[in-house]
Amino acid sequence: MILEQSARFKIEPEDFILSLRRMKIAGLSDGTVIRVFEVLPAAFMNDGIDVRSRIEFLKKTAGIKEQEEINGVCHSYPEFLAFSIDCKLRPLFSEFFDLGFDRIEVRNLLTENPSLLLNLQLGELSRCVNLLEGLKCRIPIKERILSRGRLFAAIDVKTRIDLLCRHGLTQRDAFKILHVEPRSILYSPNELEKKIQFLLEPLGFSIEHLVEFPSYLGLNLEKQIIPRLRVVELLRSKGALEMEVELKHFVRMSRREFYNFFVKPYPECEKIFGGLMRNVELNDVRKKKLKHPTGLWKLFKPIKYSDSEEDVKNMKQFMETLV
Repeated sequence: MILEQSARFKIEPEDFILSLRRMKIAGLSDGTVIRVFEVLPAAFMNDGIDVRSRIEFLKKTAGIKEQEEINGVCHSYPEFLAFSIDCKLRPLFSEFFDLGFDRIEVRNLLTENPSLLLNLQLGELSRCVNLLEGLKCRIPIKERILSRGRLFAAIDVKTRIDLLCRHGLTQRDAFKILHVEPRSILYSPNELEKKIQFLLEPLGFSIEHLVEFPSYLGLNLEKQIIPRLRVVELLRSKGALEMEVELKHFVRMSRREFYNFFVKPYPECEKIFGGLMRNVELNDVRKKKLKHPTGLWKLFKPIKYSDSEEDVKNMKQFMETLV
């Protein structure tokens, strides 16, 4: 196998065996060494990569001491072994600590998903942290975003930004969308991908519409968007639509507004929109008229005080003066 792989990557067998011994001394397991060789064959060249210095830097800076964790990081993301310590790794970890993250947070994320952390560019995480600090949303939403800590929340922002940019948006527009609609941070990348694909194909809008209507990413497809699309498709098939339906009709119109405008004039649309809303509304109105608030009679009942003998005597004297 050594001869075969050496010929494939044009590496001298002696260099391969020497690099193999160095990695063994550094504590890497057989599986990790094979993984490194598959992804990064340059590490086995005579004048190639100093793997041991990268591993020592990681142990010292991130506080990783367990050899099993080092094997996990190198096996999951061996590409970092090719990074320059002075130009890439040291400035990156300095940025982490300057932002206020402690070693425990960095270590936890590094062992859980090393590629997310080590693949960051300088300044990326700072922008994500600034976005989190400037969020203007309800407190429960912000608490859910920060439930795993600021570092994990910043990485969540970064993954959503990358997802939006892969679909053609600029970083500036992507940050603007997350700033206006923080609920999109709570959705997983798979859920956001599903919403974007639904926006592009069934709805027929472009990705640029998200800049004007970022709240679309915070809505529930099954409960709000899909029922409205079914109504619109039915009206189109019957030629009843004389206007162009825009994304604002799906996003900004309340349920009652959409019902009154698109559904109420066409009774056949009521079932696919979610049932006969008129009967439900009438029943709710009747219930409100017939049902009194519980306990309201207690508010108008006078408070009863016990009369003492002295109170009775004073009342009798007062009545005698009136006679």
